Amino acid sequence: MTQTNTAAFVRVEGILLARGVLSAAAYLAGNAKKFGERAVRLGLVGLAAPVHRLLGQTDRALAHRLAHLAIRGMSQDRVEVLCEEYAEDVLKDTILDQGVELLKRLKAEGRRVVLLSDSIEPIMKPLSRHLKHYDELVYNRIEFEDSEATGRLLDPVIGSNVGGRWLDDYAAAHDLELARCSAYGAHGPDMLLLSRVGGPCAVNPDFVLRRSAKDADWPIIDYRD
Repeated sequence: MTQTNTAAFVRVEGILLARGVLSAAAYLAGNAKKFGERAVRLGLVGLAAPVHRLLGQTDRALAHRLAHLAIRGMSQDRVEVLCEEYAEDVLKDTILDQGVELLKRLKAEGRRVVLLSDSIEPIMKPLSRHLKHYDELVYNRIEFEDSEATGRLLDPVIGSNVGGRWLDDYAAAHDLELARCSAYGAHGPDMLLLSRVGGPCAVNPDFVLRRSAKDADWPIIDYRD
């Protein structure tokens, strides 16, 4: 039976999937139609990578915006086809069994399980066919104008902001008591999300989140090499 007024928020990347946004951007860029176009787009991903790693600990939303600039100008049809290929041929094989078991346990406890993904809709929709034990999947949306990708992510961008106004709005819309909710994060910016709920937990945390979780005496789960 589902508990009322409570939910479990789970970060997809790092907990359920072993790959992140840069991997997807590189796949899309590397499969552009023309060789010269591929080289330029992969170059943009290469330039974005160190900035993404740096901003990923401070402004994850901005980091994701930069990563997706590499697909600017690609046709909507091409983006959607490549995203589905990436989901089916690459991403589904990186689903972590222990992450699936975590979702299964949360559902068995009667919680509303909300998955939070940094990835974009054309990737996560086909991948959702391979995911179980959750109630809602929240992801980023890419902007298209005249059937071409602008490289811009539509607001709200799912990043570190999920612990602020986004979480308040979601809780209000679903009549949730955050003190009764739990959250599972993997990255430093997830601290904002974890600090807002009654049951925070760090899963496969990066260095920043691991240090903060230890300082705050939050539970830590490790299952990925």
